[in-house]
Amino acid sequence: MRKKLITTSSKGLMTDSFPYQLYQKAKKYGTWNPNEIDFSQDKEDWKNLSEKHREWIVRLLVQFQGGEEAVTHDLLPLLKVVAEEGRLEEEMFLTTFLFDEAKHTEFFRKVLDELGEKGDLTHLHSKTYREFFYEILPETMEKLWKDRSPESLADAATVYNMFSEGVLAETGYKVFADGLNKMRKMPGLLKGIEHLKIDESRHIAYGTFLLQRLINEHPHLLDRVLKKLEQLAPLSLALNAEGMILGEGEHDKKSNSELMEFTKKQLKARVEILSRAKSQPIDTKKPK
Repeated sequence: MRKKLITTSSKGLMTDSFPYQLYQKAKKYGTWNPNEIDFSQDKEDWKNLSEKHREWIVRLLVQFQGGEEAVTHDLLPLLKVVAEEGRLEEEMFLTTFLFDEAKHTEFFRKVLDELGEKGDLTHLHSKTYREFFYEILPETMEKLWKDRSPESLADAATVYNMFSEGVLAETGYKVFADGLNKMRKMPGLLKGIEHLKIDESRHIAYGTFLLQRLINEHPHLLDRVLKKLEQLAPLSLALNAEGMILGEGEHDKKSNSELMEFTKKQLKARVEILSRAKSQPIDTKKPK
């Protein structure tokens, strides 16, 4: 039974809170529609691409398609926990978060359909990919249905927001966008990716805020979060090695090395931000 309703009380809405600010940004910047993107040039480009370029694009499309479907499904337990804790502004933002992920799932499926890639492509999900998206991510998030402790919530935010979005997705989108820009092909796909990157920046910002709040309230969680990121780090490096880069020539080896460094940099940045939360008060009105 519901105990009370907040918005008709003297509390109203915390319009100056960071989650509410993210909610406002989502309304402003997150209303793009995959169905309004023109893929006519993409289909022409597709006809003239080499087999190597086609395989690379399909491999990344399939990885992102599966990943976006997974995070759409696996976000629900977090939304439920936040709602039951009475954090209405966070709940409001998370409804836009879920909408974004559903739209991302729609986008990648639309691209595959436009290119005529309608067969079973799940064989392109590598062993490492399956370990994370088929096992680690859903198991971590589904645990929240029964265990809503700060420890479980911190694990969820670390796996979902910090690693899946803050490391894997950011790295993947960089690779995809850099490659397409270099090729000067597939403008519709590239336009969608640019929209996705903006959406993901809000998601990562919320995850950072959530973990900062948790660590500030329960300082012992910092060691748990850092250990979890350390355990997950090899998966990101393995996914890169399994085919993120286009080819195997000297230039591609250099690109792969640069990608590894970018991934390590992303992990280091997350660790530094979260480490400060243990000793510094969290200002919920401003993004960190």
